Amino acid sequence: MEYRYLGRTGLQLSVLSYGSWVTFSNQLNDALADRLMGISYEHGVNFFDNAEVYALGESENQMGRVLKMKNWDRTSYLVSSKVFFGWRGKNNKPNQTGLSRKHIIEACHEALKRLQLDYLDIFYCHRPDKNTAIIEILQTMNILIQQGKILYWGTSEWSGVEIMEALILAKTYNLIPPVVEQPEYNLFVRNKMENEYSEIFKNHSFGTTIWSPLNSGILTGKYNTKIPDNSRLSDPNNSWLKDAIFHETKLEKTRQYEAWANSKGFNLAALSIAWCLLNKHVTSVILGASNEQQLLTNFKALEEYSKITPEVCNDLETIFKSKPELPPF
Repeated sequence: MEYRYLGRTGLQLSVLSYGSWVTFSNQLNDALADRLMGISYEHGVNFFDNAEVYALGESENQMGRVLKMKNWDRTSYLVSSKVFFGWRGKNNKPNQTGLSRKHIIEACHEALKRLQLDYLDIFYCHRPDKNTAIIEILQTMNILIQQGKILYWGTSEWSGVEIMEALILAKTYNLIPPVVEQPEYNLFVRNKMENEYSEIFKNHSFGTTIWSPLNSGILTGKYNTKIPDNSRLSDPNNSWLKDAIFHETKLEKTRQYEAWANSKGFNLAALSIAWCLLNKHVTSVILGASNEQQLLTNFKALEEYSKITPEVCNDLETIFKSKPELPPF
């Protein structure tokens, strides 16, 4: 396993990490979650990602039970949570969502209880909150860090402008700034990582933990002919996800990609993950496997990474044509 520093924090994350979005509680029982987290840890993974909204809190409950049983040295691994959407779903009431001081602090306490931990290594603002001043968010995260309940904080799917405002306010008021962003990044989705955040990376050495490197499984090729039974897109609860990503234009590109990968001897899923690691601003790529074979295949990304040449990158660009157009300066 390779480890990369999270920006300039001194914190080292495994380049492949394991997350619970969609799978925990929905597709995995405790025994399988225990098995997959154990395999990850044995392969050198030291970062486990979660959020209050995942399975409406049950994902954190499940991960907490597994961590309790594993009893690993707490200094050997990192756990994150995210705040914004709440965990009550349609039953959320005012102040149970968003990034107010009230919800951030209460969400932190709830996450610690569900995960059965004394502190979170990273606490993300899961989305920007247009109704809360960024200075209030900064002040609240500062409080939680001073109390020892979180060690670092970051953002997820914030715009470059919002992150820059947070960094400027932190410097102006001597508050602890965010140090990491968690954006989607894959062969289909590239603009934020390769364009919008470019000045942030240049001037602030921000870390990133990438979600959906396989575009929710599309880049594995398993959806090229039909939606398999027991896959995440076959679950009626994930109909919103199917509507968001399952498009014929994507499938046609993925079919071309699969044919090309087969001709070159690449594993489709592993190569897709390895491609993300080519970006030096990627700290860690979050895996979301729901079974042992998927997870072991994903770990082959470490092997495929060394095989990616400039010619391979050019071939991929010819297939996907997804590289963002950068400003002419």
